[in-house]
Amino acid sequence: MLIGTMGSDPKQTSTEQPIHGGMRHIWRALRHRNYRLFYAGQGISLVGTWMQQIAVSWLVYRLTNSPVLLGISSFALNAPVLVLAPIAGFYADRWNRHKLLIFVQAAAMAQALLMAALVLTETITIWQIIALSLFLGVVNAFDMPIRQSFVVDMIEDRNDLSNAIALNSTIFNSARLVGPSIAGLMIAAVGEGMVFLINGLSYIAVIIALLAMHPVAQPRKDSSSGLVSSLVEGFRYAFGFMPIRSLLLLIALVSLVGMPYTVLMPIFAKDILHGDSDTLGFLVGASGIGALTGAIMLASRRSVRGLWSVIPIAAGIFGIGLIALSFSREVWLSTLLMVVTGFGMITQMATSNTVLQTIVDDDKRGRVMSLYTQAIRGITPFGGLIAGALAASIGAPYTFMLGGLCCILGALFFAKYLPKMRQYIRPIYQQKGIVPSPNPADKR
Repeated sequence: MLIGTMGSDPKQTSTEQPIHGGMRHIWRALRHRNYRLFYAGQGISLVGTWMQQIAVSWLVYRLTNSPVLLGISSFALNAPVLVLAPIAGFYADRWNRHKLLIFVQAAAMAQALLMAALVLTETITIWQIIALSLFLGVVNAFDMPIRQSFVVDMIEDRNDLSNAIALNSTIFNSARLVGPSIAGLMIAAVGEGMVFLINGLSYIAVIIALLAMHPVAQPRKDSSSGLVSSLVEGFRYAFGFMPIRSLLLLIALVSLVGMPYTVLMPIFAKDILHGDSDTLGFLVGASGIGALTGAIMLASRRSVRGLWSVIPIAAGIFGIGLIALSFSREVWLSTLLMVVTGFGMITQMATSNTVLQTIVDDDKRGRVMSLYTQAIRGITPFGGLIAGALAASIGAPYTFMLGGLCCILGALFFAKYLPKMRQYIRPIYQQKGIVPSPNPADKR
């Protein structure tokens, strides 16, 4: 069945429905039992994940007072994604995603509990932090492509796929709003060790949810091709198609020059705004408010039509927010600007994810989403190293400014080629019933 006609009245296809469905359509993907379980489990686990991310950054900076080591810590967490994500994508297209996801979630839980034990016994060192960050990076390299591809296995009606992706962003950024604020308060009250312990325990919720699911695995095409030839096939497919290539390149650029602002947040909170861990928590939480706003906006849409234009606008807003933040020296103003940066960042990333999942072939979904994972997470560690070195040399504010300028330039370049990309995308949207077809027979 085609996306445009699945689960709908034959007299009213998706081409006749408005793009914006309103607030009452935001939660429609939750009518699927498997997705409801996943959503609830992730909601609890992701709060802990964001708490740990703040705690690690604060712990590294408290122990070392070094922007460079902050960058190295971020590099260790994200670098494995660049190497291992394609392999994860290969297995996501071949193996049972449900079982794979349970395994990687259990591995992430073990990492958090070990971090907690080392910190609570006061035996933690910076090199142990980096080693455990590297281990978690390996886990994340498999988790992200598998989890992104697994959404399809939980949604029986493909009309709800874009809504499910947007809801993923909603729960991710709800946790991003709550987690850092809780972490900031907990670090000040009981220290980083308890934050790691709570994160480790939070994985129990998502593992229970996964075990309770009965997902219907999508049919896989039989293929005798090996790992290398399969990866080459996926790479050629993605980069041989201009819209996918352009999306991945813009995401990679923003991840390299814009996303590392999160690595520098402890420096900005402590040295520029003269705050403490509470200040850091509020800043990251404010970014979560903006990101949540963007995710809700996307979830309220009933169609992917028009999303291509949103992508460069969102990247530009992100860049403007970073530049404005570089001039701020007040906590209240910085907090407001973090809302802007969070909105622009997640709107661009979630919109790109949605359109990618819409246009990609099912049998190559895992491999394409592994490239998306590389672009969004694999490039970030190099950006973290560059940002750390720049911050040590010219300061965090000027580093923010340079990153913002590059994001704006990338958005303008993407917008320039948008009309040509629409020409490539329109036949796919016509085939899937997203836009009217010139020949009604094409939608059968």
